[in-house]
Amino acid sequence: MEDSWEMLADCCLCPRECHVNRLEGQRGFCGQTAVLKAARASLHPWEEPCLTGPAGSGAVFFTGCSLQCCFCQNHAIVAEGRGAELTVQRLARIFLSLEAQGAANLNLVTPTHYIPQIRSALLLAKKEGLSLPVVYNSSGYEKKESLALLEGLVDIYLPDLKYDSPELSLRYSRAQDYFEKAAPALAEMFRQTGPFVIDPASGLMKRGMLVRHLVLPGQVKDSKRVLHYLHDTYGEQIYVSILNQYTPMPCAADFPELGRRVTPQEYGRVVDFCLRLGMENAYIQEGESAAPDFIPDFDLRGL
Repeated sequence: MEDSWEMLADCCLCPRECHVNRLEGQRGFCGQTAVLKAARASLHPWEEPCLTGPAGSGAVFFTGCSLQCCFCQNHAIVAEGRGAELTVQRLARIFLSLEAQGAANLNLVTPTHYIPQIRSALLLAKKEGLSLPVVYNSSGYEKKESLALLEGLVDIYLPDLKYDSPELSLRYSRAQDYFEKAAPALAEMFRQTGPFVIDPASGLMKRGMLVRHLVLPGQVKDSKRVLHYLHDTYGEQIYVSILNQYTPMPCAADFPELGRRVTPQEYGRVVDFCLRLGMENAYIQEGESAAPDFIPDFDLRGL
């Protein structure tokens, strides 16, 4: 067991700082003990083009989450705990298997609360020949100190920047300090990777940061503030992905304002603002992208 595992005895890996002893089976806000759990490991075709490639991204969907937004599309694994238990050794073999299947990269989805275990699995897999770029795919609600454990192991950071408003982040994610914590976390991610690097032959990102922002119904102003911050802070050194895929979920039933999709007019206003800012390295979603069909089947495939 690596020294980093000791952090699980008084867990403060994420900004929730629950101080529970996960090594003894206690559960914090993320809902998980120190036992690794995941719900799917497979080639995933629905990431941004610079991350997908012909075969897809090699995505491992971990169980639990330190943020748990009320509108989460992955509610079955984030809040309900669906998943299979894994050893570190088994996780390393899964990483290598995804590479053997032709994955464009290794995509760690919702990994924050398992950083020590994932670090161990990555070290083991790399010792056995893993050479794929490693993608850290998270909510953006992170601590710099925890991310520092991954320096040299992660090539591409794929965080969300969900909110600027503390009122919105409190209402929808029970995290009034979301932006306060996410902004320095993104800065640490960028410090580790530097400006993005794209392979000219494949068009795939090899290193860098791609920040996602999901446009929510009725929240165009907050989306504009998020994009303004990203452009002012990072300019054209990162990619930004403006998501139009918000899908009303049963878990958000207590929030009637979230019971509809984003209108074309709302999304168009956000995209127009992006263009006025002069953002060149930005992905937008056209056509029908808000549908349950895009939610993976968490059937324990590949585990």
